[in-house]
Amino acid sequence: MKTNTKSNIVRMAQMGMLAAIALVLVTVTQFPLIPAAPFMKYDMADVPILMGTLLFGTVPGLVILFVVSLVQAFLLGGDGWVGLIMHVAASGVLVVLVGQFSRWHHKTGETILGMVLGTLGMTAMMIPMNLLLTGYFQGVPMQAIIDMILPVIIPFNLIKASLNCVITGVLFKALQPFVRRNKSMVGQQ
Repeated sequence: MKTNTKSNIVRMAQMGMLAAIALVLVTVTQFPLIPAAPFMKYDMADVPILMGTLLFGTVPGLVILFVVSLVQAFLLGGDGWVGLIMHVAASGVLVVLVGQFSRWHHKTGETILGMVLGTLGMTAMMIPMNLLLTGYFQGVPMQAIIDMILPVIIPFNLIKASLNCVITGVLFKALQPFVRRNKSMVGQQ
């Protein structure tokens, strides 16, 4: 019983550290990807969230995502509850697909497939999110959003999710020897 409690505490601490890293990354890695939309900024916050998903599973990855999104939305100027909903919905699709493919198959090829499908899912999710929330709650005319779907919203989200998945994949692969040696320290699923 004591070992299980200790491993749960270690796992929660590791998840908290990943959330803290994500929050640091969201503040220091923001830059525009598409010149036509400098207000849409890339950040690497999803990298530690995806690392947590690969290490601990889908539900813990979603918990890390929610904590990061909550802090970002209300303490780091991330557009309040609209930003919270958009980040949780979009990155949630990515986390679920990466987590499920990784858990079901435990093979690199399937994890990559999960990342590809997650990238496409996140991109698809951001179309209705922008149409519903950006227009209504941020006062942007609907036609302006519709005009940005193909040249801005889709490419931005494809690039953002792809970069975050590639960075996560490279880091996760590089950390595999450490994870294998320290399975008791790293709560891998």
